[in-house]
Amino acid sequence: MNATHSAPDTRDHSLAVRLLLNVGHGLDHMFLLIFAASVGVIAIDFGFDSWEDLMPYGVGAFLLFGLGSIPAGRLGDLWGRRRMMVVFFVGIGVSTLLAALTQNAWQLAAALTLVGAFASIYHPVGIPFLVQKSLNPGYAIGINGLAGNLGVAIAAVLSGFLIKWLGWRAAFAIPALLSIGFGIWFAYVCPAETEAPAKRKAKATVNFPPAIIARALAVMTVSAATGSVLFNFTTNGNGQLLLERFKGIVEDPATLGIMLAAIYTVASLMQVIVGKLLDRFAVRPLFLGIVLMQIPLFLLASYAQGWWLFAALLGVMVMIFGALPFVDVMVVRYVDDRMRSRVAGIRLAISLGLSSLAVWALGPSVKSLGFEVMLMVMAGFAVCTALVVTLLPKEPAASTPTSN
Repeated sequence: MNATHSAPDTRDHSLAVRLLLNVGHGLDHMFLLIFAASVGVIAIDFGFDSWEDLMPYGVGAFLLFGLGSIPAGRLGDLWGRRRMMVVFFVGIGVSTLLAALTQNAWQLAAALTLVGAFASIYHPVGIPFLVQKSLNPGYAIGINGLAGNLGVAIAAVLSGFLIKWLGWRAAFAIPALLSIGFGIWFAYVCPAETEAPAKRKAKATVNFPPAIIARALAVMTVSAATGSVLFNFTTNGNGQLLLERFKGIVEDPATLGIMLAAIYTVASLMQVIVGKLLDRFAVRPLFLGIVLMQIPLFLLASYAQGWWLFAALLGVMVMIFGALPFVDVMVVRYVDDRMRSRVAGIRLAISLGLSSLAVWALGPSVKSLGFEVMLMVMAGFAVCTALVVTLLPKEPAASTPTSN
């Protein structure tokens, strides 16, 4: 196996640090989706006629989630990943508390944009920090992806119950206080870094010529952008899709939240399976197979109603979540650890910045075209992803990962 590990100290992070890094991924996604889970109630409170009209006010969070990745990644490599993770936990908690205190749509939009700015820290900093000493990075990324998407599931169910029992403001405030507490715990249990990642000696796992690496980076950026559109559209729109397609069958918001959380929880397990496979096999055939499966499932979901929709949506989310580890594994495999946060930051800024349009367009598009047409459009995005993945360079046999 043609590989060297990132740090001179080959011991992995302590269990507490790994746990908190994974919890951080869950919080990152959860905070970004609290608004989507509560948009219907907030719209009524702020005097909007429908949730579709309020939804575009959340676009700033996803725009900053992408664009903020560039400075976050740079600071992670040059200033230190531990410090940036403390900033992440505390900053996203404080900004979410501000969201809970807002009195109108524009105040909420500003607070959500601040949430997105702090949320942008996690992916270019937290994931490279997690895997920089890992002997099985694919599996570590798979577990981390499971944690992240459990955050998506928790956002659906926790927000539903908090809204029902305490109101939408509690759905923001209670997780915010937890995040601040986790930040204090992380600062206590995570040792200070002896030097910033940019000053260390490290190599990528697979040694390709620069032109091939540039092609791989282009493929991972474009595929991440199309994949992020699918992720943002579904995770922000699934709650309203279930509400529409289960009318007359299930209408209680808390019950629908549990159903959606069940979908996300089951789908999240796919990331662990994919992560384990990526420690043993090449990226391209696995990635292509999962993306191709998304196409018929989106088409089925576009027409399905009731429990058939539940089954189709479960299949869609299994394949969307299953595709998520690939780009992070490609960064680990092709990019030197000294610059992984910066490369990840640039890639995320492009892909998430573009995919934030999915959040902005979700409400108006569904209002004008309906979920049926928009799910067909998402199938088209899956086709685009598949075409791009075919351009990924083939890994030499000697560099195909094996388990340690």
